[in-house]
Amino acid sequence: MHHMREMISAHPDVQGNTNDVLIRCIEECYSCAQSCTSCADACLAEEMVDQLRQCIRLNLDCADICVASGALATRRTGSNESVILATLEACAQACRVCAEECERHASKHEHCRICAESCRRCEKACREAMQSISAGAGSRTESLVEPA
Repeated sequence: MHHMREMISAHPDVQGNTNDVLIRCIEECYSCAQSCTSCADACLAEEMVDQLRQCIRLNLDCADICVASGALATRRTGSNESVILATLEACAQACRVCAEECERHASKHEHCRICAESCRRCEKACREAMQSISAGAGSRTESLVEPA
């Protein structure tokens, strides 16, 4: 988180006034994308891959939306708050659905257990970030900074 916070803090439109809840969300999004990609690949290596098709699909969908959410939330030039909020909502939903599916396989596959935990963390971080953005609405820097 320190690197991401340092980078965003240096942005001319932020000038050190960061929304740390959103930064944590960005980090969780990228971490979750990595977990989901790895889990999908591990599922493909399992002998019972035919029973893991839905898990693989949801892992790949979740990874894609997590990467997109992390990218949109990282940008600070201009404003696209409604799209960021919608994307974070979609990300939270994708993480919830993926976590539920991975939890069905967690007792047999450690990679699914680990992925489900990552998805739950990301879902929570997205919901907290959405609240922090809404709470800061109307501030000078588009409420993507910490609410006053």
